[in-house]
Amino acid sequence: MQVSKCIGIILLWIAGFVFVLVGVNSNDPYLVPLRGTGNLLLVVASIAVVFVLVHGAAWHGRTRAGKLLVTLWCLPPLAMLAAHGAFEVRKHRVLQTDPVLARSLGQHFVVGYRSFDEVVPLVENGFVAGIYVTRRNIAGRTADVLRAEIATLQARRWSARLPPLMVATDQEGGIVSHLAPPLTRLPALASLAELAPDEQRAKAEEFGRIHGRELASFGINMNFAPVLDLRPVAKHNRLDFNTLINQRAISDDPAKVSAIAGAYIHGLESAGVSATVKHFPGLGRVRADTHHFNADLNAPVGELEATDWRPFRDMLSSTGTRLMVGHVAVNALDPRRPASHSKAVVDGLIRKRWNYQGIVMTDDLVMGAIYQHDVCTAVVEALNAGVDLLLVAYDGLQFYRLFACAADAAARGGLDAAMLHDSETRLRRAALVD
Repeated sequence: MQVSKCIGIILLWIAGFVFVLVGVNSNDPYLVPLRGTGNLLLVVASIAVVFVLVHGAAWHGRTRAGKLLVTLWCLPPLAMLAAHGAFEVRKHRVLQTDPVLARSLGQHFVVGYRSFDEVVPLVENGFVAGIYVTRRNIAGRTADVLRAEIATLQARRWSARLPPLMVATDQEGGIVSHLAPPLTRLPALASLAELAPDEQRAKAEEFGRIHGRELASFGINMNFAPVLDLRPVAKHNRLDFNTLINQRAISDDPAKVSAIAGAYIHGLESAGVSATVKHFPGLGRVRADTHHFNADLNAPVGELEATDWRPFRDMLSSTGTRLMVGHVAVNALDPRRPASHSKAVVDGLIRKRWNYQGIVMTDDLVMGAIYQHDVCTAVVEALNAGVDLLLVAYDGLQFYRLFACAADAAARGGLDAAMLHDSETRLRRAALVD
């Protein structure tokens, strides 16, 4: 056999295994870009390869290796079909959940979406408390379309006699300005750090008012901002592809962060939009990007209280903000699990030690630091720790898996009834305030 033909056959084997792997995992968040057209192309490519192998000279017709290679290339469409079937079965099962249980668990979920038709039954049947809108919801569309879409979903909630829908987005300013355009693209709050204190506060409040007015005009009532993480002192991490906290953090000075963030929150709230401070316990000391990797915070609690956590305590005690907890393990409190589903962090530190009784939510549970591990355990532990809202943002279709995890735990008595009752009280109080 010629060397080039031998190499070609080896590459076909490798590519075949890759295609099968993609087909089996076609519902994985990492493969979101392949959904739709990408999956169709994969099926077409698999069929084309099978046709070439069977009818071309490369197969040698009757050899065992040739037959195995053809069989391998028949598997990707079948694997994809099986994965899609499993997804549809789980989705059907979730949508058949008892209405009382659906509303009880649904009040804890905020979900991102790509298809309006997909999210409507979740909203009007109480499977979710809120939706997350971002750049994908405005791309190629007019602002009026998104505005009408949100208004329609709110009307469906009202018709079903459900609490108003939480409508959230990420509009921090700077590199995280997911709805700009059409909204105004403002600089990051970090751009204000070198101004005089009075000017800092005035400009930050102005930024908050602008964001608040514009978001409210769309029907958006919750902004995942401002960022309270301290700016990293360490050099840029080449493996940080998504967090980019060095470009988003306000300052490395806790006092400046508190002053600017407090003024911004005041401006945002003046327009009726709730702030959500993030990403507790702080990413400034963390080198790993939690979108993909596990991360640990190794500093003593006393040191963190005096530095990284000071802005969080300041904002939680002086404003009506919500708190987003990230997927970073605080080794001094709970080295075994990220803060987002740690009872020692959420209930022990935030609720009892800090006496914060407002809304606590997770960062996106589709991030690699959570999703690539036992995400079912994370969902249950988060609810049992006193987390109020579970965010499923990047890949909203993962909602069905995560809701099924919560429903299965409820069926076997694995959810803490007292924690859920306290959380329901907080959510009801927040709805009345909003």
